[in-house]
Amino acid sequence: MEASAGLVAGSHNRNELVVIHNHEEPKPLKNLDGQFCEICGDQIGLTVEGDLFVACNECGFPACRPCYEYERREGTQNCPQCKTRYKRLRGSPRVEGDEDEEDIDDIEHEFNIDDEHNKQNHSAESMLYGKMSYGRGPDDDENGRFPPVIAGGHSRHVSGEFPAGGEHGLHKRVHPYPSSEAGSERWDDKKEGGWRERMDDWKLQQGNLGPEPDDDPDMGLIDEARQPLSRKVPIASSKINPYRMVIVARLVILAVFLRYRLLNPVHDALGLWLTSVICEIWFAVSWILDQFPKWFPIDRETYLDRLSLRYEREGEPNMLAPVDVFVSTVDPMKEPPLVTSNTVLSILAMDYPVDKISCYVSDDGASMLTFDSLAETAEFARKWVPFCKKFSIEPRAPEMYFTLKIDYLKDKVQPTFVKERRAMKREYEEFKVRINALVAKASKVPLEGNNTKDHPGMIQVFLGSNGGFDVEGHELPRLVYVSREKRPGFQHHKKAGAMNALVRVAGVLTNAPFMLNLDCDHYVNNCKAVREAMCFLMDPQIGKKVCYVQFPQRFDGIDRHDRYANRNTVFFDINMKALDGIQGPVYVGTGCVFKRQALYGYEPPKGPKRPKMISCGCCPCFGRRRKSKHESNGDIAGGAEGDKEHLMSEMNFEQKFGQSSIFVTSTLMEDGGVPPSSSPAVLLKEAIHVISCGYEDKTEWGTELGWIYGSITEDILTGFKMHCRGWRSIYCMPKRAAFKGSAPINLSDRLNQVLRWALGSVEIFFSRHSPLWYGYKGGKLKWLERFAYANTTIYPFTSIPLLAYCILPAICLLTDKFIMPPISTFASLFFIALFGSIIATGILELRWSGVSIEEWWRNEQFWVIGGISAHLFAVVQGLLKILAGIDTNFTVTSKATDDDDFGELYAFKWTTLLIPPTTVLIINIVGVVAGISDAINNGYQSWGPLFGKLFFSFWVIVHLYPFLKGLMGRQNRTPTIVVIWSILLASIFSLLWVRIDPFVMKTKGPDTSMCGINC
Repeated sequence: MEASAGLVAGSHNRNELVVIHNHEEPKPLKNLDGQFCEICGDQIGLTVEGDLFVACNECGFPACRPCYEYERREGTQNCPQCKTRYKRLRGSPRVEGDEDEEDIDDIEHEFNIDDEHNKQNHSAESMLYGKMSYGRGPDDDENGRFPPVIAGGHSRHVSGEFPAGGEHGLHKRVHPYPSSEAGSERWDDKKEGGWRERMDDWKLQQGNLGPEPDDDPDMGLIDEARQPLSRKVPIASSKINPYRMVIVARLVILAVFLRYRLLNPVHDALGLWLTSVICEIWFAVSWILDQFPKWFPIDRETYLDRLSLRYEREGEPNMLAPVDVFVSTVDPMKEPPLVTSNTVLSILAMDYPVDKISCYVSDDGASMLTFDSLAETAEFARKWVPFCKKFSIEPRAPEMYFTLKIDYLKDKVQPTFVKERRAMKREYEEFKVRINALVAKASKVPLEGNNTKDHPGMIQVFLGSNGGFDVEGHELPRLVYVSREKRPGFQHHKKAGAMNALVRVAGVLTNAPFMLNLDCDHYVNNCKAVREAMCFLMDPQIGKKVCYVQFPQRFDGIDRHDRYANRNTVFFDINMKALDGIQGPVYVGTGCVFKRQALYGYEPPKGPKRPKMISCGCCPCFGRRRKSKHESNGDIAGGAEGDKEHLMSEMNFEQKFGQSSIFVTSTLMEDGGVPPSSSPAVLLKEAIHVISCGYEDKTEWGTELGWIYGSITEDILTGFKMHCRGWRSIYCMPKRAAFKGSAPINLSDRLNQVLRWALGSVEIFFSRHSPLWYGYKGGKLKWLERFAYANTTIYPFTSIPLLAYCILPAICLLTDKFIMPPISTFASLFFIALFGSIIATGILELRWSGVSIEEWWRNEQFWVIGGISAHLFAVVQGLLKILAGIDTNFTVTSKATDDDDFGELYAFKWTTLLIPPTTVLIINIVGVVAGISDAINNGYQSWGPLFGKLFFSFWVIVHLYPFLKGLMGRQNRTPTIVVIWSILLASIFSLLWVRIDPFVMKTKGPDTSMCGINC
């Protein structure tokens, strides 16, 4: 900090430096007469000679005489700061240990600068230079004026000292400013448990504890700012303990049930029995992988007021960390420009310092339509952003705000609000007309310009430091358009490659230490969402090891009953919350704030480890084995150098990050920022270089750095690599949803979306990054976290046993056989206990998570629908890609919505994914009809065995009911092609079973040879 930047002032009581700029009013500071004890807050007082009392001659820690005497008599006898043993001062009683010291009763020669020992003072002053602050005696300035600071044309560095003016010289007492350096230690009552309470009790007995009339009113705010910015909120034991007990009981019951099934085969239907047992064993393994990561669910709370008190102090520069926001889009016909514009507008209007926000829009299709619409968005932002901040509206995406069916006058007391709102709505309608005109022109007349697969890199700064002002003259956040270079013959890696290009461009231009990535249809629904994330990432306690903060996905435009489980509430409110109690949630592709250093492949900082008991190695039960000399030297070498220093000495940075000296330099700046000597023209030129299509060749991008390549679901891989390095993630669920997006409510679009996710999981399963065999080195990935990642890659394979299990009830009805033998009363208890434990687990899970039973049931239904359609096709396509090299095209999910409410819900779009569920549905319906008809023909004795078969068949039909409604559409009419294909497959399947084992039982009549024909 330079003196020319403004007036430097401070408060010894608050232990901080304050920079007051020319345009700011100086804050009144408390009178600096005297010093205050860091332990109890009382004035330190003077000695008999009138000098300031100094308890510790080594570090000058401010402590009053009562605290000094109490510590010598009943405490550790050491200085709380430097841990040096207190020496006996004049007038203090002797205590045990004083006999070892020289018999000197005064310290009058300790600070005598004319003494022959003045060398020690000079060495202490040089050691404290830049880190220590000299105290001021009571006679220096009776009125507490500011110390004179030269702030003219000459600039000099301020070391943190208060220079004495006039005839005043330096005084004896020195003590450090804890905020002067990140690694400096400070005295805190938390370090010595109960110290402040013991001192208060002792002073109360001595009569020294009284009111403090001169207490600084700002101390309460400072104490509040020092508190943690967030905290864990454990689930109530009354909810979580029964849940865990039921899980254990269900595991035991499941083992007993499977043992019974294996030991009791069905001899007349061995094929059906063996198939069902294999399916049940697979379901048990899948349940274990899904259930046990839910063992430690937690909630979290954030304190935004403490964040502001700590990093946004009045009269000081804003210390909140800068954030780069990434928005990715590909095809403007499937991702409408109006949707992208609303997302960008909500980002620019966030409640965050404008100079700390930079929005980068990646146009991976190099579309002129996206470029032109973004230019219109930048112009409209000059009017929209000040309107949002003036009236504090939510949400700050104009389309969603103006379509809200709420009382917009609630809590709005400004008399001009109604008038300005109407004017702004007219402005937005005109903006929509311009955007829609661009879309109409692009759809009718192909735009001349860039080839989406062969074009140079393009960067356009729409809003920035020059010209980036709104209609009221206030600065706007940066808005940058980026389209990376694409050429034939290069592998571009789809979305993951586009995100890595954004990381490099932002690293060159702004280099914020944190990055928020959003899909083009996920707008900012909570303007304080980034502040919520900063409560974790900027927390000095937990922020150092946090790689990203993931927010749950919430959606607009979904029908009230959520027919196809688009909200995915079970995953976001149960699974993700449970993973937060282990090592953190998985990365889900959007709504996530990253730490840039974690994306660069660095490992988290290593904290100090507690010493462990060392044994000789002969008895493994006590302590750990004594390390050899070679191992110890290796540990010392590894601990002495940080992760970055190790990388700097071991490898070439350009081979790791690419051939860009400016970008490589930015990777070493943990707090972000760009070199001040770089001109904007040079930075833009370098930004074009880092998005060239050959920049990543022979580097670690996509393998160890940034978004990881190798799967169309790059989000799972990226988060998995970070967790394997030892990082942890945080799940943040604010009361108001942070981000909201759109979901494909149409059945065909929904199945295609699930197909893409499942195919990505299959690709990860067969890759080198599979959680089954990757990441064991170092043991930094916790086992329950590994279970969760393994489940994300294995779940598509559950479609095969699930499909078989859905067909088994129909086969049993058609063949008059069953998968289980006749059971006894005792054996029936196994089935009752198993179904009871399943129901109890679900109920208790809903109890601690807050998920409704309807949402849980929709999730169960779509698990069957997606399992026998999209997941099955994903397994087939994945195997074809691995074995035959047949790749599948990546399809972007359409974000367009129908003008009619939920009109897209009833639209039918043909896809082969509809054939397997329809076939299973028809087969089960045919089986139910055949089974009931057969029971009617054979009498009442056939109804008993029929009930078990009907139960399983109805289980399948009920789970497929939403699929049946989707086939019928608005007119309740199934498309002809689906009916033809399904009936054809069902007929072939039924005839095959008729040929193998006819399901019509032969009626056994009386034996005519015994009693004659007239019997």
